[in-house]
Amino acid sequence: MRLKKHLGQHLLVAGGVIARIAQLIDPKEDEVLVEIGPGTGNLTREVLKYPFRELHLLEVDPSMVERLREELRDVRISIHLVDATDFEFCTLGEDLKVFGNLPYNVASLIVENTVLNHKCIYQAVYMLQKEVAEKLQKGSSWLSTFVRTFYSLDYLMSLPARFFLPPPKVQSALVRLSRKEDLPRVDLRDYKNFLTNLYAMKRKSLKKKIQENLLLELGLDPMLRVEALNPEEVLLLYNMTKS
Repeated sequence: MRLKKHLGQHLLVAGGVIARIAQLIDPKEDEVLVEIGPGTGNLTREVLKYPFRELHLLEVDPSMVERLREELRDVRISIHLVDATDFEFCTLGEDLKVFGNLPYNVASLIVENTVLNHKCIYQAVYMLQKEVAEKLQKGSSWLSTFVRTFYSLDYLMSLPARFFLPPPKVQSALVRLSRKEDLPRVDLRDYKNFLTNLYAMKRKSLKKKIQENLLLELGLDPMLRVEALNPEEVLLLYNMTKS
């Protein structure tokens, strides 16, 4: 099958790595699983060896969907021709475990959509560009803070380009997002807008973006830059601006 470059398709083909990833996904008997971008089903077939209740495959490429429907006959599978960047995951259940080899060109959008659906996604295991994974884990960006407000993030493993077909020009990494127990109650769209504004023009000090009296009330140095804040402090700032 010819892969479509504009869809960022790079198939994971290393059998041992695929088995290890399925092990890290760790499907359980009562779980509803969702795979994003199954492609030709290499990882899907390995996951099918485990017990679970349902597996929903989200694929944006019609030719891949047709192939999957022809080759995968497991009664637990449902295949959806949808775009995961704006898909309403909560239509599939209330307690989902999501996984996938995310296309590099839209990976950040899918991660963002995961957070927007965090009420029904308790865990996600994603393969990302290594640089993106590292920035999500430790970097200073609105998306990293958006993710880490609702999820803890574990860096599971690095994957060199030779494990994929065609080999990408970058290294990949596998990460796990695990939903936190004490979730903040915020308007997600409003919180996202707050973050994008806060992280714009990072070189500016906080007092250029937030009222200085609010910063002092929280014990924050008004001369700090946003990159010095952790997600908990950012959330406190957001709540203070709304009170």
